[in-house]
Amino acid sequence: MLRPIAPVLALALAIGCAGPAQRGGPTAGAEATSPTGRRLQVELAVTVPQVEDGGSLHVFVPLPRDASAQRVSALAVHAPIEGRIETDALGNRFWHGESAGPREGFEIAVRATVERLPRNSDPVAGAALSDGDRERLAPWLASTDRVPLGDVTAAELSPILEELGPSPAGAAARARQIYEWVVDNVEYKKTGTGWGNGDIFWACSERYGNCTDFHTLLLALARTEGIPGRFEMGFPIPMDRPSGSIGGYHCWVELWLPGATWIPIDASEAAKHPEDRELHFGGEEPDRVLFTRGRDLRLGDDHQGPALNYFIHTFAELDGSRLDGVEQTVRYEELP
Repeated sequence: MLRPIAPVLALALAIGCAGPAQRGGPTAGAEATSPTGRRLQVELAVTVPQVEDGGSLHVFVPLPRDASAQRVSALAVHAPIEGRIETDALGNRFWHGESAGPREGFEIAVRATVERLPRNSDPVAGAALSDGDRERLAPWLASTDRVPLGDVTAAELSPILEELGPSPAGAAARARQIYEWVVDNVEYKKTGTGWGNGDIFWACSERYGNCTDFHTLLLALARTEGIPGRFEMGFPIPMDRPSGSIGGYHCWVELWLPGATWIPIDASEAAKHPEDRELHFGGEEPDRVLFTRGRDLRLGDDHQGPALNYFIHTFAELDGSRLDGVEQTVRYEELP
């Protein structure tokens, strides 16, 4: 069983992409997982360091959100400072705490029950996106700070689209072409520096990295072709272990395709696990928990620093400047 809601400092959350665990049946003694879904208890434990200077301290903790295949209940946040749950412009949910310094270091504990369902999408073959679709979904076709589209990245993206050739009939077929190209031409590895930032110039020139880099390139190509896409971040939940610590985040994308609306796509997992290549275009196992969507995120008026490239780690600001030394750990347990 998980400990009572209190600091859980089992394993520092790595700044990297863990990816869902290997496929396969439960290990000996593990509880069987329902083929129709899972109930999970997820805990975040956050440690905020001592603040020696006076000033206004703001802490922002990402929280799991509801989605088509995910329902969140029994969400509780325990902290020694005043705070509240807020929502940003894209529907991302977070806990925002405020305190005046100086003060001792402190801990925040988050617990939630998350129900996850598998997904299987079937877009309409040959169907095209309408102008109304693109107008309604304009935020998911726009440039972001590290993924500027249009003339700025034409030199990087145009050769790839030319390699793909003329667009086949229908948005789903073009999306599938893009997915296959990214899986075949980007290598999953985390060596050197530069990977993990979701920078389109890095992804195009180096063609390796973690899930962030894979899906930056996939989204850039899709949006350039007029296919709306959104970046999703969360934590991998192993299918073969009933409980444990999570050592890193995972990200994937959803593309909007006629007849299926938003479909999940996970190119980095397809590259790591070729046997699951078909699954990861439109299908999704209950092996993850979604926390946030989007890039260039701003978390309300009290978030004074630069917009966040993505939001999966707790961060804090002291008088508008980022506070270093904030730590976060994540644990989960399968529930009956």
